[in-house]
Amino acid sequence: MDLPGHAQQLDEGDSLKHLRSEFILPTKEDLKARTLLAKPEMETSELCTYLCGNSLGLQPRRTAEKVAAHLAAWAKKAVLGHFTEHEDTDMADFLHIDGQAAKLMAPIVGALPEEVAIMETLTANLHLLMASFYRPTRERHKIIMEGKAFPSDYYAVESQISHHGFDPKEAIIGIEPEDASSATLSTSNILSVIDANASTTALILLPGIQYYTGQYLDIKTITAHAHSHGIIIGWDLAHAVGNVELWLHDWNVDFAVWCNYKYINAGPGAIAGLFVHESNGRVDLSALESGEEAYRPRLAGWWGGDKATRFEMGKRFVPISGAQGFQLGNPSMLAISALIASLEIFQLTSMPALRKKSIALTRYLEQLLLDSPFADAENGRPRPYQIISPSDPAQRGAQLSIRLMPGLLDKVLQELEHASVIVDERKPDVVRVAPAPLYNTFHDVWSFAKVFRHACRKAQEGYTNSGHESFGLG
Repeated sequence: MDLPGHAQQLDEGDSLKHLRSEFILPTKEDLKARTLLAKPEMETSELCTYLCGNSLGLQPRRTAEKVAAHLAAWAKKAVLGHFTEHEDTDMADFLHIDGQAAKLMAPIVGALPEEVAIMETLTANLHLLMASFYRPTRERHKIIMEGKAFPSDYYAVESQISHHGFDPKEAIIGIEPEDASSATLSTSNILSVIDANASTTALILLPGIQYYTGQYLDIKTITAHAHSHGIIIGWDLAHAVGNVELWLHDWNVDFAVWCNYKYINAGPGAIAGLFVHESNGRVDLSALESGEEAYRPRLAGWWGGDKATRFEMGKRFVPISGAQGFQLGNPSMLAISALIASLEIFQLTSMPALRKKSIALTRYLEQLLLDSPFADAENGRPRPYQIISPSDPAQRGAQLSIRLMPGLLDKVLQELEHASVIVDERKPDVVRVAPAPLYNTFHDVWSFAKVFRHACRKAQEGYTNSGHESFGLG
């Protein structure tokens, strides 16, 4: 098997290795403990192997500091905290903290600061933006999306279509792989579906990175093709933000939504983000005065209104120009404090640098699983798994999705958990492994591969002993 010394050499040459110290990594004893109060043996325990940043990112060490600063401002200033800045923290006052977070987020998604808003949750933001961008007519009312979309996206699309009086069974165009044996979608297939349905389509909604396979779609090409047909296109970037390079402004993306608890590390259920291209967020004040349509129709709320007149409590809604004009109520300042803690860490590096390390980490994982002595068949048995993520690094993010032979998943997960190796799964047979370049190491990857090999062998032995035939997936 690939020796741990090689992983150590790769870690020594990692120019981003210092960023790992910015995060709290659970120890093996932490994972096993039934209480949250630390005990001496927990503090000296060996660290776990955490490769689950695609599901929930680790806590930055500075999160507690940022949250404490917000709580102190609330405690000491109460309502005056909305307008009071403090010399001993770089946190903005309550009124402007969402704008501070948007400014920090903008370079991560390749946007202008005014094109980003920090608000709500992903699905809530998707509904809000579809209320603005999905304007169906009898002739053009269909929505193109992937056939195996994340369920919440499907529910949102289905309910929006029904809300407008159309039948989701007829109005949803699901894109499926051309090859039934493949889990991924080719760009040519996506473009051909758009071509075939352009005359009846009102909106396209696709994932930047597909949650099940980790496939990174060609956002630039697909967006341009949609626009060539006059179709608005939005993107669910839940698995893309903080994972791959994005240039939403330059790619002319109409709108996008994402969560911030995965690669952005803002905590469970963190406040989310959205993008609205500047061309869709303009406010024409002269048209507003003359009673003409001055901005894109939307569901409105007071926090999206002009800050200069927000507290005058008038009845005329004048939105903030840009994405923040789509806000409804004041966001959770507590949640934004946790988000800023992680966004500051992203400022210590760049998305191109993180992407470069991410490609190297995931390639190393792939090599251990497929090309190293670790991957060789044992006792004449084929490998009991296959990687269903794209083999081209440009077409995937950090995640590799590993499909196990039927009947092995539960036992493999049991063995991984016993060794304090944290990944996630998607029933019935897929393990998702995602080395996050901010805090994962090549040794983490090597440790996973070592334990995974043992887990597969144990699972196969149990499967065979239970009377089933042993077979592999090639």
